[in-house]
Amino acid sequence: MEIQEHVVIVVGAGPSGLATAACLSQLSIPYVIIEREDCFASLWKKKSYDRLHLHLAKQFCELPHMSFPSTCPTYVPRKQFIQYLDEYASHFKISPLYQRLVESAIYDEDNKKWNVKVNNLANYGDVEEYFSRFLVVATGETSDAFVPEVEGLSSFKGEVFHSTQYKNGESYSDKNVLVVGAGNSGMEIAFDLSNYGAKTSIVVRSPIHILSRGMVYMGLILLKYIPYYVVESLMVILSKIRYGDLTKYGIERPQEGPFSLKVKYGKYPVIDMGTCKKIKTGEIQVLPAIRSIRGNDVEFEDGRSHPFDTIIFATGFTRSTNNWLQGDDYLLNEEGLPKPSFPNHWKGKKGLYCVGLARRGLYGAAMDAQNIANHINTLLN
Repeated sequence: MEIQEHVVIVVGAGPSGLATAACLSQLSIPYVIIEREDCFASLWKKKSYDRLHLHLAKQFCELPHMSFPSTCPTYVPRKQFIQYLDEYASHFKISPLYQRLVESAIYDEDNKKWNVKVNNLANYGDVEEYFSRFLVVATGETSDAFVPEVEGLSSFKGEVFHSTQYKNGESYSDKNVLVVGAGNSGMEIAFDLSNYGAKTSIVVRSPIHILSRGMVYMGLILLKYIPYYVVESLMVILSKIRYGDLTKYGIERPQEGPFSLKVKYGKYPVIDMGTCKKIKTGEIQVLPAIRSIRGNDVEFEDGRSHPFDTIIFATGFTRSTNNWLQGDDYLLNEEGLPKPSFPNHWKGKKGLYCVGLARRGLYGAAMDAQNIANHINTLLN
């Protein structure tokens, strides 16, 4: 068994892990970054659809100590964001240890260090052991794809997959495709499928807020100067003016505002890329929750049944931190999200930290990374 000692261990090499590594590097704090996949930012590089853009303007999505190039558009497309991350890792000389699956992380009370055991998947699962004074959980909100249990799903004869496997709608022209889940990914995938000529339906189970890019941009600017509840009320009014009453199409608006839902439950508002217009014209059909599946027929809660060729689950993610992080009863809950409230959500006990888990996007991850590096620097000096 190989044993290594480090000052800081960062688990996860997505944007949050890269940001943390860069901030530690700027303060000359030694670290090692461990990643289970064979590349950094694997969600962006391998598990995102072609037409994806950053939903927020680029100034809200920059990682610490490096701006986007001036040539980047306001809403950065996937390929350019990946290029930015490549340049970021190169600039800060970030070299993760890839294909390392963390089996356990336990705080050693005697040595006052974290003991992290890792399977090296590239070397037949050899176990490696790491010790560090500080441990940073940077595994992200979107760690493990989640597909819910649906009665009869195993009997479905068509294609079934999670949205992380979707690239574009090129091969779905004239096919009956059901998208399950009406978050940002689900709504945009439905739009993309429809553009490619698929007969598209989308399951919308619960009320959602729908905003335009412009509304969100304006809201983020106003939040610097006006109380959030005022901005929130304005966003709802603008949404009603822009999109009207969508209940007749199967979409209801929540009682709570879009920012309140995001902070309390991590439920993001849908940023409309053109899906609403297609719903109103009937190009995309809205359906309620699935009751059961029999062969290619899907029965819904309203009693209707429709046949489909493909089902795409845009049903979000879970986190597996609780499977390997042991002995922490302060920082993270069973869902792998912070227990302490913002703005102290990033700091645990015994040198444990988390980054990018406060449901505040890339902007929040950048703030976390800087806070963590500065705090570690204070403790070291």
